[in-house]
Amino acid sequence: MSSSQSSIPAGEKGPRRHYAVWIVAALLLVIGVVIYRVRSSSAAASKSKDAYTSAISVGVTEVRKRDVPYYLTGLGNVTAFNTVTAHTRVDGQIMQVLFREGQFVHQGDVLVEIDPRPYQVALEQAEGQLAKDVAAQNDAKVDLARYQQLWQEGVIARQQLDTQQATVGQYDGAIKSDQAAIDNEKLQLTYCRITSPIDGRVGLRLVDPGNIVHAADTGGMIVITQVQPIAVIFTLPEDVLPQVAAQMKVGELTVEAYSRDNDTKIAQGKLLTIDNQIDQTTGTIRLKAQFDNHDLSLWPNQFVNARVLLNVRQNATVIPTAGIQSGAQGPFVYVIGSDRKAEVRPIQVDFAEGNISVIKQGLKPDEQIVVDGADKLQADALVTPHESNVTGTPASNAAPEMHP
Repeated sequence: MSSSQSSIPAGEKGPRRHYAVWIVAALLLVIGVVIYRVRSSSAAASKSKDAYTSAISVGVTEVRKRDVPYYLTGLGNVTAFNTVTAHTRVDGQIMQVLFREGQFVHQGDVLVEIDPRPYQVALEQAEGQLAKDVAAQNDAKVDLARYQQLWQEGVIARQQLDTQQATVGQYDGAIKSDQAAIDNEKLQLTYCRITSPIDGRVGLRLVDPGNIVHAADTGGMIVITQVQPIAVIFTLPEDVLPQVAAQMKVGELTVEAYSRDNDTKIAQGKLLTIDNQIDQTTGTIRLKAQFDNHDLSLWPNQFVNARVLLNVRQNATVIPTAGIQSGAQGPFVYVIGSDRKAEVRPIQVDFAEGNISVIKQGLKPDEQIVVDGADKLQADALVTPHESNVTGTPASNAAPEMHP
């Protein structure tokens, strides 16, 4: 070892060490630059990731144009066009009940038969009295003819002739009275057969065969209701009366009957008339609609929600009602721009139909509004939008046909 070391000149050892230091320093500098750049890139990526993570995820939908039916809704009550309680007009025993409970009957159908025999006997008595009076009148007329001949011959006085003429006249009155008695007994026999005065559905019977009924009884024997067609009487605010009256002049208005929860459409009919006065206590007006009721979906005294189709708004601007927010300055929506920031936009709502709202002012077609997650937003908030599952559709996908 000593021989090797002694072979290197002493003057060359200093420069070699100096070069080694510079090489190590250069390597350390390069390593530092690389580490700095890697850390800077990581920090930028982390910052970008944090910025993306801070954006609020919201469901959005587009503002659209479509035809929307405009309805007026009021609480209604189903009413039969005619309701008849059948009473007996004669006294007697019920012999037959000729209907089934719940049966549909027609006008003139026999429902109940009352024992006709007492009235048949009375009819025969009246007919016998008529025959007796007719025979007596014929005899009086023969005597009158004799008295006229005798008076002309001067055998009897004028007074006796006049008396005989009066006797014939009395029999004329008796015969008319007898005929009236016969007609009355025939009428009583007709009353022994209780017939339906209308087409309708019978309810539960109130009497049974064998019962004795009287004309003075307060309770009836059967109730018949006309259910085809049937009516719905409902109320609307008096403020809409001019609109309804004006549309009735244009054409027939469609009325739809919905269930109490307003989810199920029961029947469709037409508006018949408007009541002749406003109820001052409630500020409402009554209207009457007619329904064919072929499927018997409506029953008397049933409560329904009546919807009058007033008109169809053509090319209306619509959005889901879920997207409308309430503020101190009125309704507003969050509009998402191309910069993915939420803008507070005041709007004017015309009316709501189903789960959509018709916008009068404030929005344009194809703009994106927030319908899901709006409770987490404020003005200029950065959002991550995605298509919402909330859709805006009217109660009926197609606008109903308007009858001219």
